[in-house]
Amino acid sequence: MLRYEMQAEIWVYPGKGGWHFMTLPTDFAALIKAAMTGLVRPWGSLGVTAKIGKTRWQTSLFPDKASGSLLLPVKTSVRQREGLKAGDAPTLIIEVEL
Repeated sequence: MLRYEMQAEIWVYPGKGGWHFMTLPTDFAALIKAAMTGLVRPWGSLGVTAKIGKTRWQTSLFPDKASGSLLLPVKTSVRQREGLKAGDAPTLIIEVEL
């Protein structure tokens, strides 16, 4: 298993639905993309385990053409459990099973 620890800001997608995301720092995104070559799912997503605080969940990272990085959707239940809102920059751990 590969484990990456970083900080990233939570932001709200400006379209419908109010989806919250974190854009991974590009250096971490490059490492994760390289490690997961050949494991890409539909829409270019990568299956990972994410952890913020004490909350751990199975999710996917999605490529972002605008930033050249990867996006992590942050579910409402995670934000509520950890007391987070847009603009916060918590420590994020991404785990990759190879």
